Amino acid sequence: MGSLSGKNAVVTGSTSGIGLAYARAFAAAGANVVINGFGSAEDIEKERAKIEADFGGKAIYSPADMTKPAEIAGMIALGEKTFGSVDVLVNNAGIQFVSPIEEFPPEKWDQIIAINLSSAFHAIRAAVPGMKKKGWGRIINTASAHSLVASPFKSAYVSAKHGIAGLTKTVALEVATHKITCNCISPGYVWTPLVEKQIPDTMKARNLTREQVINDVLLDAQPTKEFVTSEQVAALALFLCSDDAAQITGTNLSIDGGWTAE
Repeated sequence: MGSLSGKNAVVTGSTSGIGLAYARAFAAAGANVVINGFGSAEDIEKERAKIEADFGGKAIYSPADMTKPAEIAGMIALGEKTFGSVDVLVNNAGIQFVSPIEEFPPEKWDQIIAINLSSAFHAIRAAVPGMKKKGWGRIINTASAHSLVASPFKSAYVSAKHGIAGLTKTVALEVATHKITCNCISPGYVWTPLVEKQIPDTMKARNLTREQVINDVLLDAQPTKEFVTSEQVAALALFLCSDDAAQITGTNLSIDGGWTAE
């Protein structure tokens, strides 16, 4: 068993992409996991069952809607009831919408702030009492390079991710004497199925080759000209859960190919 043997993790937005990589990394390290997110029931059950089959621990699914505080609290309660505790919380759920600010739909602003920022507050609020009682906890928030720098037309997303960075610092200070850490990870462009599916449309729209889309559009901001992988992000999260990372708290850890160094 790995470094999280006997521990239990909740990961929001974990039915695919980075979130699923987190869940699988924690399960591989010995944790039971609660996964959460949208998708077809068949696909979600396939991923849930695969986690159990591949790693031997327990995996359950919470359909909690990240715009609904009561459902978020219920997700934490489900983890505590099923496994006895929630030791690791990863706030990963997020959506994106791109528009000039004067045309930005107010309902999209509200939705992005709710899912990308407020959901993390509600989950942390629900999980901290149990972590304090147990005297151990790890809270990890998926931020973004956009928690440190901005891009045009992403007012809600950039605001939410800057907010996540501030929330992370505040929570870290509040729980510092309880052996609970709170950090955020700020990836750049990560190679996920969602990103891959955007390439053909961009090739057509801009009359570019696949390589030009990847290097001149997607990776323009990343000096390494390489994507971050979901597994690299998950490996960093796993390290933050280790005893070696016990004094790393309140930090914003970039994993962005040098994007924010410029």
